[in-house]
Amino acid sequence: MRGQPSIRATALAAIMCAALLVVGCEAQSSGTPPDSDAPQATVVAPQNNTLPMPQAPPKAPSAGFDGLDARTRQTVADAANAGADMSVVMLDRNTGQTVSVGSGSSFPIASVVKLFIADELLLRDSNGETTVSPADRKTLDVMLRSSDDGAAQTFWDRLGGNAVIARVKARYGLGGTTAPWNGHWDVTTSTASDLARYYKMLLDGSGGLPAEQAAVIMGNLAQSTPTGIDGYPQRFGIPEGLYAEPVAVKQGWFCCWNGGNQLHVSTGAIGPDRRYVMAMGSLDPTGAAAARDRMTQAVKTMFPGGKI
Repeated sequence: MRGQPSIRATALAAIMCAALLVVGCEAQSSGTPPDSDAPQATVVAPQNNTLPMPQAPPKAPSAGFDGLDARTRQTVADAANAGADMSVVMLDRNTGQTVSVGSGSSFPIASVVKLFIADELLLRDSNGETTVSPADRKTLDVMLRSSDDGAAQTFWDRLGGNAVIARVKARYGLGGTTAPWNGHWDVTTSTASDLARYYKMLLDGSGGLPAEQAAVIMGNLAQSTPTGIDGYPQRFGIPEGLYAEPVAVKQGWFCCWNGGNQLHVSTGAIGPDRRYVMAMGSLDPTGAAAARDRMTQAVKTMFPGGKI
């Protein structure tokens, strides 16, 4: 029979095993043995550093959008029953909420193209590519406030005609906008969706026009006159429909398109902080006054009480 190991030998073996276990655990957890000369770090319980930073609460949805989709669809259906082809887009810039009906339909935008003309002129001025003289500025103001066609033609020719549309379309990503086939600025075609996008990007600066120049455009639209320089009433649609809100608008109109259709376009920004953007177009076979009234009634149906 073999002899039993001494108590001393057994204790020594136990100590050596424990040491090996500790070294093995350290190597497994750190990958390399620690430097015996390096200062020892204080052991701290691991913290969860993957939690996201607190986010600001989202903007509250506008109460004016409650039921708006149904009211908009109803008003477009009512217009269709009267023979009118109407398209509408309403955008809340704070929340991104959008209501649109028929927004992809293309139509001539008439004097609303003066926005694009002004945009291109002011951008070139800010880039030093042209100079807007005091006389030019007065002409620009009348073009935007009172829809002066002569002013639009002057700037259109000066800026290269259809090239204006190509440049603005590229800067703002207006996929549904087309330069006029005959070179006449008033038959530039677009969609309500593109026009709403234009206003949004004009206001947030993402279309490339500096804020100072954008303020020139919006300041003039806020001073839109009751009639155009040709005497045509230009308060239809947004201004008369949202009578309890401050608005900055550019309107367009002419007769006739695709037969005897009256064309009316109403676009603009709404509210003291221009939170909302709206664009609507209508081709209406009835008379001019009836077509204007239908545009205004559409907005009133969407926003009873004249306020969002």
